[in-house]
Amino acid sequence: MPGSLLVLTGDPGIGKSTLLLHVAHTLSERYTTFYFSSEESLEQVKLRATRINSLNSQLLFSDKANIEGIIHTAQDRKPDIIIIDSIQNCFFSETQSFPGTVGQLRETSFALMRLAKEHNIAVIITCHITKEGHMAGPKTLEHMVDGVFYLQGEDRWHTRILRSVKNRFGALNELGFFSMTESGLEEVPHINQYLLNETSAAPGAVITSCLEGSRPLLLEIQALTILSKFGMPQRVVTGLDQKRVVLIAAILEKYLHIKFSAHDIFVKVSGGMRLNESSSDLAIALALLSSYFQQALPEKSMALAEISLTGSLKPINALEAQLKEAHKFGIKKIFVAEGQKTATPGTTKFSSVYQLLGLFTDDSLPAASSTPISPSPSV
Repeated sequence: MPGSLLVLTGDPGIGKSTLLLHVAHTLSERYTTFYFSSEESLEQVKLRATRINSLNSQLLFSDKANIEGIIHTAQDRKPDIIIIDSIQNCFFSETQSFPGTVGQLRETSFALMRLAKEHNIAVIITCHITKEGHMAGPKTLEHMVDGVFYLQGEDRWHTRILRSVKNRFGALNELGFFSMTESGLEEVPHINQYLLNETSAAPGAVITSCLEGSRPLLLEIQALTILSKFGMPQRVVTGLDQKRVVLIAAILEKYLHIKFSAHDIFVKVSGGMRLNESSSDLAIALALLSSYFQQALPEKSMALAEISLTGSLKPINALEAQLKEAHKFGIKKIFVAEGQKTATPGTTKFSSVYQLLGLFTDDSLPAASSTPISPSPSV
């Protein structure tokens, strides 16, 4: 976007410079693009650009880190795009503080922001990351810029995940998946194929879906329940909110009279992903029941519904996009709430958690009803 100031951040060696070289190479075919490398020499940048086939005569490089010189060059040559790698190594010669300090970052970022707005130049900068995983520098830097993008690593498939956490010109929570190869970063167009290759029809495993921006991701929730040997049962949760898992276990115990409070509960999301949506409530409940009864759900099945405190199942939003993605990768059976409006074949609807027992026992399912569930007097 002309006149924008964007930040790309991530762990050291994750591939920020490689990604920006790809971007600069593509943009230079249509726009005047300057690439300022303050961390590496021109020889080092040339070696990487040659290796990943991102070198052409239209893309201009410099290893200067002086902000006054960068701004003077931009005002004189008037490029369309400026890429600076990285902002921590840039400095004002008139300022006595070292590069990378809070004062230097605040001044250099403000100067680049004014350059972008006043001369209608798109400026992309890279920024270091702290040991806590947050973007380094003052918080005003995140407020000042137009977009913040995190490049993160995922070790299982050796992929890189590009995640937007701020974007004034587009949707938030969009994800880009890339794999690091000898020729640089390459897009992974069908990440769900990687995710589903890890799934298996085993007790305690249930597939669900979540929307990251506009992209549906098919993820597997795994649960393990075992009778506790200690006075205080364990609750170990990875990739989910632990309080939500405990809440769903309490709902199942109240209305299905299964003593989860006497069991150790272990729940995780396969693939190192994280789920924050309530649409995974039904998948969590089915994973717990499947592990408790040691019965697997039908193969290629998925669960999408929210569970209320009364034990009833609630519909979710944007279901059709997730169902379309699920059928593309061979999902045949989908469990949803009774009130969910969908005409997709292969869907099974439930109105309450009590009906879920029919998937694991020989008891016939009660008739669908929206009335509250009456708790049994005995456990």
